[in-house]
Amino acid sequence: MTAQTFLKLNDGRPMPQVGLGVWQSPADTTADTVATALDAGYLAIDTASAYRNEPGVGEGVKRSGVARDKLFITTKLWNENQGYDAALAAFDKSLQRLGMDYVDLYLIHWPAPTQDLYLDSWKALVRLREEGRAKSIGVSNFAIPHLERIIGETGVTPAANQIELHPRFQQGELRAFLAEKAIVTTSWSPLGQGKLLDDPVIAGIAAKHGKTPAQVIIRWHVDLGLTVIPKSVTPARIVSNLDVFGFSLDAADMAAIAALDAADGRIGPDPAKFG
Repeated sequence: MTAQTFLKLNDGRPMPQVGLGVWQSPADTTADTVATALDAGYLAIDTASAYRNEPGVGEGVKRSGVARDKLFITTKLWNENQGYDAALAAFDKSLQRLGMDYVDLYLIHWPAPTQDLYLDSWKALVRLREEGRAKSIGVSNFAIPHLERIIGETGVTPAANQIELHPRFQQGELRAFLAEKAIVTTSWSPLGQGKLLDDPVIAGIAAKHGKTPAQVIIRWHVDLGLTVIPKSVTPARIVSNLDVFGFSLDAADMAAIAALDAADGRIGPDPAKFG
């Protein structure tokens, strides 16, 4: 397997481009899944308090024997814990569940605009970064107005924004804004929750390169300069999803995938309404 690639966050820290997402990973098997991934060479694991599997992530890390300082662990603040004091308390609980004394990246999971607490939550994350318990801080599912507000009010720019992003929902305007602000984009549901694996365009590119459709899509994210967190609990797919560094897509491939973008391609909740 070719050496993994990293992106430099705007705070200077490196983030692996491909990590394992554990959304919907059953709590009782997450430790096995994480240990399998780390044994396969993954360096980044993405969880959240809402996934209810942080203890499994921590156990999998311990079981793997990989030194903690070699890994990049992300978790997230859930909507019901937004607000300054509530966010600080929720972070402490996440650390306890993980069995760790810091995380590499802590995110506000959703802006939850109807609550209008995301600015206070962001101020809490700034404090956590200053304390060194969250090495980097960022957001998830934030649109441009949410980002402009927290940056304008605090002067602190998120290191990353984790958003739904896949070939049928490419988020070009938001990606351009994030690039302008040097905010790394992380793609969740990068395979379109599996709905893109049978797409004939993707299948054709996969045949051309002798790769699986999933590998082509993951490589597309990497070639766009994104970080990406495909989720799987199947050991063979976990290994395969990381094996994307020995090839790259050409201009024709990228153009063909760009043409798959659709205005109605969103699968998950709308951040303007959710939470």
